[in-house]
Amino acid sequence: MPRNLETEHPSWRRRIGWLLLIWLASVVALAVVAGAIRVIMTAAGLTV
Repeated sequence: MPRNLETEHPSWRRRIGWLLLIWLASVVALAVVAGAIRVIMTAAGLTV
């Protein structure tokens, strides 16, 4: 079935919103991983 050329595309605000949401989720995930590594290193006695 051919696609209708008049279908609406998501607005630019929605696209920017998804971009920011994905970016924020990746920053939070990186912070969680960094915190976990720091806890593990502290538990192993590798403090500065």
